Amino acid sequence: MLVNYADAAHWPIDPTRQDLVEEMRASPRGPHSDDLRKLLHRMRWTGVGKRHVLIVLEPNRRWMLGRLPGRRGAPVETFPNRIFTSLAEAEWAVFVMRWEALTGQRLDDGTPAP
Repeated sequence: MLVNYADAAHWPIDPTRQDLVEEMRASPRGPHSDDLRKLLHRMRWTGVGKRHVLIVLEPNRRWMLGRLPGRRGAPVETFPNRIFTSLAEAEWAVFVMRWEALTGQRLDDGTPAP
């Protein structure tokens, strides 16, 4: 069940919490602990624009990496070289990019940065 935490968008990210990274790596689609849910909520709602997102190319089959623009109405930046056929792999890739953006620490996901 999705729980909306009022303070989760301001929840501080502790880059030493590698347990949350490993939890996400092991199960990108969930279920997730309370702390990982708060972290994911923070990652999804941080700042305006420039957030990495997944664009559905074929429902339940293919996704492409995208990045939201800095202002409403501008086109979404797409990365045609970053196509995923597994939603779990796609979710993990976005987590890795958001983690680096918020903590300044790069996680090794085995793929080149966009």
